[in-house]
Amino acid sequence: MKKVPTPMPLWRKILELSLALPAQTKIVELAPLIIRLIVGYGFMAHGLAKLLRGPESFAVVLHAIGTPTPYLMSVITIIIEIFGGLAILVGAFVTLASIPMMIVLLVATFTVHLQYGFSSIKILAVTSAGAQFGPPGYETDLLYLAGLLSLIIGGPGRFAVDTLLRKKLRSTCN
Repeated sequence: MKKVPTPMPLWRKILELSLALPAQTKIVELAPLIIRLIVGYGFMAHGLAKLLRGPESFAVVLHAIGTPTPYLMSVITIIIEIFGGLAILVGAFVTLASIPMMIVLLVATFTVHLQYGFSSIKILAVTSAGAQFGPPGYETDLLYLAGLLSLIIGGPGRFAVDTLLRKKLRSTCN
């Protein structure tokens, strides 16, 4: 009597595919690029929004939370967000740029967002005008921190200025 093979369960096929896909393809090289694009753009967008409203507007917020020299700190924050975001976006000096960006995130977390809990989205009501949201928690800050830490630990990836500079430096040293 011939034994009929039993078909592989669907869950097993999905598990094998999910474990094999990144290891078998070059697509894994896109991971740092995707993180850089999101983190870099996010920082630049926040910095440019503050710049367009004027550093003095953000200084008012900083003054309200008790930040010393609020105007100076406003300008420094805007510079870090715009130029740090740009550096991350193109993958240039990622480790160096990440340090002040992480400090900005930690300050925002502990001075503003921590008191509102984890969730970055709090729907207070839905009216005919649309959804109304409460103050954001620290969830987004943690996501940005995780992105920056991932880039520091794993590197900026193949498609980064840092990678080009590293190759150029190696070729001139040999």
